[in-house]
Amino acid sequence: MTEELNEQDWEEAIEMLCQSKAEELRLVGYEYVTSQDVWDCISSGYEKEGVPPLHKLVNDILSLKATKFMNFLTMSALRGSSFE
Repeated sequence: MTEELNEQDWEEAIEMLCQSKAEELRLVGYEYVTSQDVWDCISSGYEKEGVPPLHKLVNDILSLKATKFMNFLTMSALRGSSFE
């Protein structure tokens, strides 16, 4: 029997995964990574297609590599700055 997650349970599960990934990134030297940073990186890939099924979302969070995360931060910083 499969139980459906309600929205609050879904959000808590995703938050827990993002916290876990943030802790992992901190262990490899990225001191100031937060779970929100991880979520921003992951969710940026869903802007066009919308939020994917839960299994893909979990996979995307758990398989996030430090290089992809740093590329996201770099691009975000460049988009947010003005070169005037």
